[in-house]
Amino acid sequence: MFPSLHKALFVAATLGLSTLAQAHVGADLADHHALGLVDGLLHPFTGLDHLAAMLAVGFWSALSTRRVWLAPLAFANMLLVGALLGMSGIALPALEPLVAATVLALGLLVATRAQFPGAVAAALAGGFAVFHGMAHGVEFSGASPVAVLVGMVAGTAVLHGLGLAAGLALRTHSVWWPRLAGAALALWGGVMLAQLA
Repeated sequence: MFPSLHKALFVAATLGLSTLAQAHVGADLADHHALGLVDGLLHPFTGLDHLAAMLAVGFWSALSTRRVWLAPLAFANMLLVGALLGMSGIALPALEPLVAATVLALGLLVATRAQFPGAVAAALAGGFAVFHGMAHGVEFSGASPVAVLVGMVAGTAVLHGLGLAAGLALRTHSVWWPRLAGAALALWGGVMLAQLA
């Protein structure tokens, strides 16, 4: 299967996730009024929970659906809805554990290559996106909404595209790499949930 070096690197990376699992790492949003397009574009890349989920949506979609664009499109649209809710002051209690739970769930979907009809996959991805959007929106409250939200959706689309590309590359090439990637994502989500408990 794996050479021993690959096993060691995989284990080290997985164990290292526990120190990186804090949501919104590197997100310094103290001056909300100065936020703009570039801040929104970069923000999905700064929270490792969001980064993992957005890559996973594309990856899962490429592995399990015929219309690979449907779940990522639903995610991006509902992310925007959730962000608008968060920016308006509407947020669910225990939002961070919900975000971590979506990473766990997406990891399991990737690992099992769970297949659903396109509309069901889109609804599932969209539901997850609302939590991520709310978390972004709460951070962006007080910012200029149009520029930062356009940037955030564009950054999300880039991450979905990268996940799709990885999933399409591995869809017929390898059975085990997607399963390992999904297991690592699920583990990461579980670690985040444990840290937030």
